[in-house]
Amino acid sequence: MARTKKVGSSGRFGARYGLKIKKKVRDIEKIQKGKHKCPFCSKFTVKRLASGIWFCKACKAKFAGRAYEPGVKKLAEIKEAKSV
Repeated sequence: MARTKKVGSSGRFGARYGLKIKKKVRDIEKIQKGKHKCPFCSKFTVKRLASGIWFCKACKAKFAGRAYEPGVKKLAEIKEAKSV
C-alpha cells in the first residue's frame, strides 16, 4: 500500500528527504509530465523529451524551452513581436 496522499508521485522516496522537498518535487513533476500547448499549432500535444527540449506530436515541431515547462508564453510573445 503506497502512502502518497500528500506527496503524490514523490511518494516513491518513502520516509526520506522530508515533506517540504517531496511537495516541491511533486509540483515540478506535475508540470513537466503534463501536456502543454504548442506555440506553432496551438494544440495541447507538447511533451518533454529531455531537459529543455520539447516536441509537438501534432505538427512534429521540436523546440527549446525551459527545463520543466516549455515557456510557451514567451515563445508566443516572440512570435507575435516578429510578425508585427
